[in-house]
Amino acid sequence: MKAVILSGGLGSRLKPFTEVIPKPLLPIGEKAVLEIQIEHLAKHGFKQIFLATNYKSSYIENFFGDGSKYGVELIISKEDIPLGTAGPMKLLESYLTEPFLVMNGDILTLLDYGKLYDFAVQKSSLLTIGTKEIVTPFQFGNIYYDGDNVTGIEEKPDIKTTILAGIYIFKPELLDLIPEKQMYGMDILIKDMLAKGLTITRYPIREYWLDIGKIDDYEKAQQIYNEHFKGEES
Repeated sequence: MKAVILSGGLGSRLKPFTEVIPKPLLPIGEKAVLEIQIEHLAKHGFKQIFLATNYKSSYIENFFGDGSKYGVELIISKEDIPLGTAGPMKLLESYLTEPFLVMNGDILTLLDYGKLYDFAVQKSSLLTIGTKEIVTPFQFGNIYYDGDNVTGIEEKPDIKTTILAGIYIFKPELLDLIPEKQMYGMDILIKDMLAKGLTITRYPIREYWLDIGKIDDYEKAQQIYNEHFKGEES
């Protein structure tokens, strides 16, 4: 099975850390973010992994080499211009001739990628998106009323939202929708598919998941590494 990790982001929200090294190489515990991702993908049967790079691409290439120490084949794909989150797949079109996984390079998760892949392959849709339910505690009580009269109170209710988790399964035919050599985001791809009446399948992620795009999230990742990820690849 094949996977693409989007590793070309500037990491603007993680400055000053990313002024020195690219975001996917930021250390979490004993490993770089991208190392944790690669090892978890390898554990679930992904043997050919493409790293879609831009910012400080040479750092990533020098760090990982050919991927043999992780038991996978790593291929670096470098953008000459920023292509967004969907555009980089067009550069790899000749390689991606079977369903493949795509994920953001700033996500830590214990998701069983194999189960996601099997689920998506059985569906007729060209795109399966991973989703995650986020529960946010609300700090105020919610008052219900009828005119001037209070009819009820809900004390500090949780706010539940379902978010795009930055993990996808593409089928090769989907690459026909992606334009060449221009910025094209995953959000635009989804909107274009919906406008064309194309089915998109969702896969709810119930395992641990964390986006480390901001300083607070990066600090949280450092705290939870031992609990969730240390030794997880064994």
